Amino acid sequence: MLLGVNIDHVATLRQARYALLPDSPNAEPSPLQAALDARDGGGDSITIHVRGDRRHMQDRDAFEIREHCPLPLNLEMGVTAEMTRLALALMPDFVCLVPETREEVTTEGGLDVAGRLAEVQGCVETLRERGIRVSLFIDPDLHQIEAAAATGAEMVELHTGCFANALDGCWELEVDRLSGAARAGHSVGLQVNAGHGINYSNLLRLFTVPHLAELNIGHSIVARAMRIGFGPAVREMKDLMAAYPGA
Repeated sequence: MLLGVNIDHVATLRQARYALLPDSPNAEPSPLQAALDARDGGGDSITIHVRGDRRHMQDRDAFEIREHCPLPLNLEMGVTAEMTRLALALMPDFVCLVPETREEVTTEGGLDVAGRLAEVQGCVETLRERGIRVSLFIDPDLHQIEAAAATGAEMVELHTGCFANALDGCWELEVDRLSGAARAGHSVGLQVNAGHGINYSNLLRLFTVPHLAELNIGHSIVARAMRIGFGPAVREMKDLMAAYPGA
């Protein structure tokens, strides 16, 4: 199982002080340095989300990381013409299409692929024509799995937020939902990834979910890095993931 390290919240911390001083030589921390540290810690890819409101990652961050970090780059993006143009200029290795609203603090809930099928399918086709692999961030819902397969996307990323936020005694139900969705996705030829709210404490609870190829984890790694450094925080997560039965 691979680890995609989401470094958005490194940029969040920088923007808290330097949003109005984008060219300041004092602007820190550096998302690029975080990407390089993630590489050194054993991360398998870097995930960034350039949002329409540019609240954390900026376009220049994306291009710097693409140019200077050798790990595969996964661009999370909304299904919009603006973000499609950015993706075609950036040429990341992967794109993950996600829902996006200005009111949310971070991405909450999966993309309604079934309800936006023609729009999502058109975006997928445009990206794939340029050789960019596409994933869809969806809730673990069989109807959404079916719709995702119909778009021509190669991958889905199962939204694990409900699992991560479930109270003790309830998370088993969420694991069952994720397991059913993972089996359904695998059965129709989709690569199955997962992400959102996964941390060092709840990770092992996901290990009964079959067919997981990659986890995308960000906030927990960034938080842990404040204590032990970014590279070691990534290494700790990778070490935990090594116990996944499918590894």
